[in-house]
Amino acid sequence: MIVYHGSDHIIEVPVYNGSKRTNDYGSGFYTTESPELAKEWACSKNKDGFANSYESDLSGLNVLNLNASEYNILNWLAILAKYRTYWQKTSIAEDAKDYLQQNFFIDPTPYDVIIGYRADDSYFAFAQDFIAGTISLAKLSEAMRLGKQGEQIVFKSRESFSHIRFISAEPADAATYYEKKTTRDRSAQNAYRSSKRSADSINELFMIDIMRERIENGDPRLR
Repeated sequence: MIVYHGSDHIIEVPVYNGSKRTNDYGSGFYTTESPELAKEWACSKNKDGFANSYESDLSGLNVLNLNASEYNILNWLAILAKYRTYWQKTSIAEDAKDYLQQNFFIDPTPYDVIIGYRADDSYFAFAQDFIAGTISLAKLSEAMRLGKQGEQIVFKSRESFSHIRFISAEPADAATYYEKKTTRDRSAQNAYRSSKRSADSINELFMIDIMRERIENGDPRLR
């Protein structure tokens, strides 16, 4: 497969454990199969950058695909709650984080590669709203699709880094791709606000319901 990493510089040899531990899935090399998204991420600070491209073979690697049918969005959220450092400090949010950790967290340590959502700032805000109890699980799931942010493929283990081979680096113009990123972000926020104002169904699940009813992995209501 061909994957892309957006950066403000060319990266011919990714550095193992070279990224922040407070990224979505902790330290790792974050990539996407979309060169356009990589260019947006490269220009996220309104500066020119590069979409570095790599050939990668995942054969023989232990891959955790959080978008596979056996997982649900709460598994993704539990990992996000583990590594992202800023969350609301209300008591319900703290209780919700603890519940997610106890019942939905999948330890990424045994895995070489993780595939899952990317939590750009807006999407992280949507996740925070769910944990704080202001939106339902259905609206969180819908919100994560609004901006078409796509999957990210994260190389975690030292072994996985040996499966990455640099191909080239294509320049990303901030005048174009920073605007694309902000436009996509605004579109997601506007759609989210519209969805948030719509009436909730009596059958929709909120975080408080999940905790009160002791809902765990595998419950059909999470599908």
